[in-house]
Amino acid sequence: MAGLFITGTDTGVGKTFIACALARGLREAGVDVGVMKPVETGLFATGPLDARALQQAADVDDPLELVCPLQFDMPAAPEAAARAEDRRADLDPILSAFEILSKRHDFMLVEGAGGILVPFDEKTTMADLADHLDLPVLVVARASLGTINHTLLTLEACATRGLEIIGVVLSHPSGALSEADQHNLAVLKRSLGARLIGEVAPIVTGEAVPAISAGLDAVLSYSRAMRRDSKAG
Repeated sequence: MAGLFITGTDTGVGKTFIACALARGLREAGVDVGVMKPVETGLFATGPLDARALQQAADVDDPLELVCPLQFDMPAAPEAAARAEDRRADLDPILSAFEILSKRHDFMLVEGAGGILVPFDEKTTMADLADHLDLPVLVVARASLGTINHTLLTLEACATRGLEIIGVVLSHPSGALSEADQHNLAVLKRSLGARLIGEVAPIVTGEAVPAISAGLDAVLSYSRAMRRDSKAG
């Protein structure tokens, strides 16, 4: 299946902003893109806001229960949120929803919860979920202090588990960087080299993230290659 699993180096790094930008960009480029937020926590009375944002960005009418099969109130890792509600985080609804959506669309964008090793259940992490869905990974990294360690550890975890990595997109969720953070970020960029496929400037409330800065060129190239392989097969 042609698609992409979007993870982060941490929670609150801007995964949804990046995923929405890519969904808009792919759609505008003529790609029939479907979206999923397999599990969303921290709902309370608001409902799955990330999943709805993805639906809107991709302009799809797929049912919300397919786009976001598992929903929990507590803003915690899926395993913890499920236990708090005396429920079980179950992979089956996610895999079933993904199968249905992947037949409706040519390319799937799937946004994980938190970072790549966040526990889905007592045996499964987000890395395992990406593996179950057979999707390569795009890493969204925070552009502030600590990002070198968090980003390189995330990439190493993906590589250790045999996950293909499309690249890294840097995000600025905390706004402008200090001078120290700028120097720190320059070190990470040199370390990443060609793996760095995008960088999103500090987000202004109400403004959409430009798809190009979110790594659209690399994702488009990958999607076209996958579709060519699919037709050839």
